[in-house]
Amino acid sequence: MATSLQAVAAVTTATIVSSSLSPDCLEYKVVGICYWLFCTPYGCKVKTSAKVRHFVPDAVVSSYANTGESPWTEMASFSTVSSVAAGGNDPGDSATQANTTISARFKNTDVIGHPGGYAFSQFASGSGYVCKGAGTAYMPYLLSDYDYLAWRYGIPEAVYPEALIPGKREVGGTLSGDLWGNVYPRSGFLHQPDDYKAAAVMAQRAGDVVTRPGQIHVYQSLLAQAEDGYWPAGELVEGDATTGKWQELTPTLSQSCAAFPNPGPHVQDAVGAYAWALWRPYSCCKREGQVFLGSTDFQ
Repeated sequence: MATSLQAVAAVTTATIVSSSLSPDCLEYKVVGICYWLFCTPYGCKVKTSAKVRHFVPDAVVSSYANTGESPWTEMASFSTVSSVAAGGNDPGDSATQANTTISARFKNTDVIGHPGGYAFSQFASGSGYVCKGAGTAYMPYLLSDYDYLAWRYGIPEAVYPEALIPGKREVGGTLSGDLWGNVYPRSGFLHQPDDYKAAAVMAQRAGDVVTRPGQIHVYQSLLAQAEDGYWPAGELVEGDATTGKWQELTPTLSQSCAAFPNPGPHVQDAVGAYAWALWRPYSCCKREGQVFLGSTDFQ
């Protein structure tokens, strides 16, 4: 039976769309001024526009124990059991309870484009000009079932320096007493007794992969190209909310965002399935001329 600290996860597309209407996650700010050269047959003049910065929900990242059982119900068919991606491993299950002290937790992880684009744009436009994000709704950017060599065997990242040297690329830290786990190797296994924290580290690993080009994984890059008057989000960095932050969707629905490790209490899901929206920072300004001359930030 589920308690206040244990729930059975499931989240629908409708819930995900409505969750994008979060002022805390949006964090809309006017941060500077852009300068444009506007020309007509009668001459040229410099025009200005406000430079804004806000976060955009680019993707939904699901982290779950049992293959084929994504908590995002409509997208569960994207990742199914196959000969190379069968079963799962949730040490919290009764069948494996005896092995919790020695067994690593395993999580499948999916990164799929956030479906709330239109609703979010309408909501964000109430604050002013809106920047576009990199995500395309329902687009699979990483499905760990198809990335099985890296996700299930740690090939080749298990021998990378980041995976072998303590203190490098970690979510939290030993000295601060909030170490959740290491980012490398970016695979689905982790020795972490807390199921929520293990799932969060897997989400961080997947976000790390898709926000970098040229990684040795089977994935699509979740990055936009910079343009005149448009500064897209860069690489996601653990513990740095200025590069991206997480909104819990299930097993509890949050209206706020934070970087991992975030303070608890954290609800443990009965079947080991979790999902977060990944919000990423973008800056932009409205085009007011043919030539972009530059921008000035207030800070």
